[in-house]
Amino acid sequence: MRQPEYNLDEDQLKPYLSLDRVLQDGVFFAANRLYGLTFKERKDLPVYHPDVRVFEVFDQDGKSMALFYADFFKRDNKGGGAWMDSFVDPSGLNGTRPVVYNVTNFTKPAPGMPALLTCDDVTTMFHEFGHALHGIFAQVQYPTLLNTPRDFVEFPSQCNEHWSLEPAVLAHYVRHYQTGAMMPEELVDRIKKTRTFNQGFATTEYLAAALLDLARHSLPKGTPEQNVDSFEDQALVSHQVNLPEVPPRYRTPYFAHIWGGGYSASYYAYLWSEVLDHDAYAWFAEHGGMTRQNGQRYRDMILARGSTADAGALYRAFRGRDPSIQPLLRARGLDESGIQN
Repeated sequence: MRQPEYNLDEDQLKPYLSLDRVLQDGVFFAANRLYGLTFKERKDLPVYHPDVRVFEVFDQDGKSMALFYADFFKRDNKGGGAWMDSFVDPSGLNGTRPVVYNVTNFTKPAPGMPALLTCDDVTTMFHEFGHALHGIFAQVQYPTLLNTPRDFVEFPSQCNEHWSLEPAVLAHYVRHYQTGAMMPEELVDRIKKTRTFNQGFATTEYLAAALLDLARHSLPKGTPEQNVDSFEDQALVSHQVNLPEVPPRYRTPYFAHIWGGGYSASYYAYLWSEVLDHDAYAWFAEHGGMTRQNGQRYRDMILARGSTADAGALYRAFRGRDPSIQPLLRARGLDESGIQN
């Protein structure tokens, strides 16, 4: 359905999305515009695999502040998916500076050829680097204060995704790997239009799974064992999301997030973090967009704070009010002003 409706062919886009240009002229460029960061590749430092790259991160005053490891390509002995973590956490107590890494599973190119990415790959790069920035900027005395609440941890990463389509950033990195030509405007427009494709389905299936999670973890202690299928049916009916055409994203037996994956009673966190990230991006738009002043405020009030204060209080101090759901609805095409024919 997506192909005929939007006439978007990933093979048309890939030549304009070479990994190194996305990294240097997209991800790093956005970090420089917002926070004044610069990056220098360090080939003299040890790595755990030849594909891994290391970058020294310099603050706006030129002072070295962190190391960033990038492990982009899939290999047989590597876990699937994408994530960020750290080798060394920042700590005023220990006097340590951050050493963070991003891991993805992009297809490794043939020798002598550039790695060409999909649009989803580009989003993943910006997303995971948003987590990296959260780790790089954290200014905490005690390492335990790095751990933010489950329903806040995806906010900085998802917020960083927005810069991948920011016109000034997009124009800097979407260039043909052979000719250097800018991606045609019609292709850029098609990419942006696909962002609202199928969002009714995606939102409903996600909410159904999140509500099922809450129903499971709201059972009082001592409740007798429940029939899995019957419980699911009743939970979905009670929340009015029992749509045969849109089943929950995960059914109980394989809902790994809520059993051993750290999302017990908090699977809703992904969408709540998205409410925050769209609302925060709206704040940038309302205050002049991608400026150093705005980036510094966001860095000082959100990214640097870890869990040194209540996450809700941090957000309200930054935004000046409680988060609004409207920017998310507009972005997904689900409010009256954003619905497209």
